[in-house]
Amino acid sequence: MSTMNISLPDALKSFVDLQVSCRGYGTSSEYVRELIRKDQDTQRLRGLLLDGAASPSTTPADTAWFDGLRDRARRPAES
Repeated sequence: MSTMNISLPDALKSFVDLQVSCRGYGTSSEYVRELIRKDQDTQRLRGLLLDGAASPSTTPADTAWFDGLRDRARRPAES
């Protein structure tokens, strides 16, 4: 694992220290790693949403479409 040192103003360091103690993190590094992972997830989701928005429409998501989706979700899994 690589090491990275960061500098924080006192107010941000206090905030991080509080998050570590109140939210059960062992170290400030664990807290920062989780923030980075969440940001990666957000970036991935944003990319997927943009890809979906740019793709051509195939079927309108109207009442009938949602009714069919509900019906498929309620059916027992086929084995």
